[in-house]
Amino acid sequence: MSRQKLIIIFTVFVDVLGFGIVIPILPFYLTEFGASPLTITVLFSVFSFCAFLSAPLLGALSDRIGRRPVLLLSIFSTSIGWFVFASAVSIPLLFIGRMIDGLAAGNFTTAQSYLVDISKNDEKERVKNLGIIGATFGIGFILGPMIGGVLSMVSHAFPFYCAGAMALMNGISAYFFLEESNVNHNTQSLRYNPVAPIVRAFKPSPLRSLYIKWFLFSLAFVVVHTIFALFAQKAFNFTSFQTGSIFTIVGLVIAFNQMLLLNTFWKKHFSDQQLEKIMLLFVVIGLLLSATQYLPLFFLGLPFIGTSQAIYRVVVSNQAILKADPLMKGEVLGTIASMMTVAMAATPIGAGALFQINISYPFIAGAFIVLVAFMISYRDST
Repeated sequence: MSRQKLIIIFTVFVDVLGFGIVIPILPFYLTEFGASPLTITVLFSVFSFCAFLSAPLLGALSDRIGRRPVLLLSIFSTSIGWFVFASAVSIPLLFIGRMIDGLAAGNFTTAQSYLVDISKNDEKERVKNLGIIGATFGIGFILGPMIGGVLSMVSHAFPFYCAGAMALMNGISAYFFLEESNVNHNTQSLRYNPVAPIVRAFKPSPLRSLYIKWFLFSLAFVVVHTIFALFAQKAFNFTSFQTGSIFTIVGLVIAFNQMLLLNTFWKKHFSDQQLEKIMLLFVVIGLLLSATQYLPLFFLGLPFIGTSQAIYRVVVSNQAILKADPLMKGEVLGTIASMMTVAMAATPIGAGALFQINISYPFIAGAFIVLVAFMISYRDST
C-alpha cells in the first residue's frame, strides 16, 4: 500500500476514532461542567451543523486548489478543536472546540476524493479504495468506544487530548509526505452557499434520484444511532457495556463486508443497481426486526443493518462518481456528506419525540422512509 494511501486512511481513522470516543465519554465529561442533557444534545447538533456548513465548501475548494492544502487545513483544525475541547474550563469553550472540529469535518469528503483521484479511472480500484474508507470507518467505530473507555481511566479529558495528539501527528506526516492528487483543477469561480448543494440535489439532474435515496437512507441511519442505546435499555434492560458491545458487533459486520465481501461477493454477483435495492431492503428488514422488541429478532436484525451501512455507502459514492462531471467529483461527494450532516442535525429531535410515544416508533418510521427510497430505486430500474 502506498504511503499516500496510508496517510489518507489514517486521516479517516482519526476522525472516526474521535467520534467513537465521544459517544461513551461525552456525558461523563460534560457532567463535570454541570451540563444538562439538553446541553449535551445541542453539543452534538452544533458539530453536525458546522460539518454541514464546511463539507460542500471544502469539497468544492479541493477541486480548485487541490486536495493536499484542504486536507492539511482540516487535519490541523481537527487537532486544534480536540485540544480546545479537552482543555476547556467552561461550557462555551466546549462548544467552540466542537465547532472547530465540525468546521474541519470536510476532510472525510476530501479524503474520499483523494482516493478517487489516485484510482486513475479504474472502477475496480476506485470501488476498492472507497471500500477501504468504509472499512476504516467501521474499524474506528469498533475501537473508538473501547479506547475511550480505557483512556478515561486517567481522566475524562484524557481521551480527547489523545485524539488531538493523533490528529497533530497525522497532520505533520501529511505535510511532509502527502503529494497532491488533483492535477486537473476546476477553474470556475468558487461560490459558497451551504444550502445550494442541497437545493441543487433536488433539482432535475442525473444525480437527483441518487441524492434523494441517499438522504432518505441517511434519515434512517441517524434514527438508528440516535435512539439505539435508549431502545436497548428500555426494551431489554441492557447496560452501557452491553450496548457498546452491540455497537462493536455492528462495526465488525461493516468491516467484514467492506474488507472481504465487497469485491469477492457483492460486486462480483450483483450490479450497483441490484445492490442498491438489496441494501435498502436490508435496512427495512433490520429496522422492522428491531421494532418487535423481541430479543432474538433484534439480534437477527443487526447483520442486516450493519451490511446495509457497509455496502450502500460505497454504492452511492461509486454511482455518484460515474455520473458526475470529472471536474466536480469533490463537490459531488461534498453534497453527499452535506445531506448526511443535515440528517444528523435534524433527525434526532423527531426520533426522540417518537421514542417518547412508543419506543418502537422510530424504527418503524425509519423502515417506512427507506421503503420510499426502495420504491424510487425500483421505479428507476424499470
